[in-house]
Amino acid sequence: MQESSRSLWIYALSVATFFGASSAPTPLYRLYQEAWGFTPATLTIVFGTYAFSLLVALLMTGSLSDYLGRKPVILGGIALEIVSMFVFAQAHNVQVLIIARGLQGVATGAATSALGAAILDASRDRGALINTLAPLFGMGLGALGAGMLVAHAPWPMTLIYVVLIALLLAEGGLTLSLRETVAPIPGALAALVPRVHVPRSARGAMLRVAPVNIAVWALGGFYLSLGPNLARIVTSSNDVTVGGWVVFALTTSGLAAVVVLRGLATLRLLTVGAIALVAGLLITLWAVHAGSAMIFFIGTIIAGTGFGSAFQGAVRSVLPLAAAHERAGLMAAFYVLSYLAFSVPAIVAGTLAHSIGLRPTTNLYGVALAFLSVLTLLASTLSKESGRNVEQSCKAR
Repeated sequence: MQESSRSLWIYALSVATFFGASSAPTPLYRLYQEAWGFTPATLTIVFGTYAFSLLVALLMTGSLSDYLGRKPVILGGIALEIVSMFVFAQAHNVQVLIIARGLQGVATGAATSALGAAILDASRDRGALINTLAPLFGMGLGALGAGMLVAHAPWPMTLIYVVLIALLLAEGGLTLSLRETVAPIPGALAALVPRVHVPRSARGAMLRVAPVNIAVWALGGFYLSLGPNLARIVTSSNDVTVGGWVVFALTTSGLAAVVVLRGLATLRLLTVGAIALVAGLLITLWAVHAGSAMIFFIGTIIAGTGFGSAFQGAVRSVLPLAAAHERAGLMAAFYVLSYLAFSVPAIVAGTLAHSIGLRPTTNLYGVALAFLSVLTLLASTLSKESGRNVEQSCKAR
């Protein structure tokens, strides 16, 4: 195997592991709630701690690998992620759980932009696709795998973290064997000053895809925090694996959409994603009111199709526009937007669910995300019309 292909798959596996670790606690939340007696609002604070610490790490270390090289930043992230897994495994109250989530957020934030940039270094052609597939694959497998281990294996609140530690150690060893793709340059300390940098060449695209990217990540945040509780209400089941299956349905359908629809033009991919997201959300809301588990999963799968398509369209619209020395910084900016959408709406939803109930909160959440998706459809229509006008103008000349 060529060095670039080997690097591509090792870094892709690492991204999947980080995102798998981020969703692994989801099926365990019910066990934590039963053991320590905290509310859905506290649950979303636990979830939000991860996302906000990740944001801080992205702001401070997002472009660090452009100065130090990819490998030192990735290895540092892996080391801190292993520490967070140890803390998860030893957690005995919600305060320790919050500390574990905070450490995990810092580790993921430090490693994510470096890994994404390293994937683009390894393959500019396949990099955007891999950067779309790996997080979806990881999140789905992490949630489902954790649910299965909780239900069918010993040490339900510990074993998944032991498995993840083993994977991370292996990936750290493989990363050490890879060739560095970025020569260190001065300026690393200055790069730690929190900032978001979107290269001028990518700003217009970033603005156009912002509404649907926010909708996609807000949907993911809701499913990873309150999705299992909603699924248990709709399915009337106390099976701990239900939460894992819901997240798996969302992310796997997204993964399938990425693979099947990857040949579409970027603008059309965004349009298809936005339409599927709206349709899936409306069907899911219908299922919540009807109390139908089958319709709920169908809606989730359709929404997941929109999730994958729109996310791929957003990634393809933005990330290839940066030069090599701007990639990590742009990845950081893209993920700052994504994780703000991932965390803030979920925390608001958790607070609302505590005061007005989960079903009304789901209605408000779904309508808001559908509105954002419609904005993207309007933006896509305007982009097409603008493109036609420019083309006609050029022909007239």
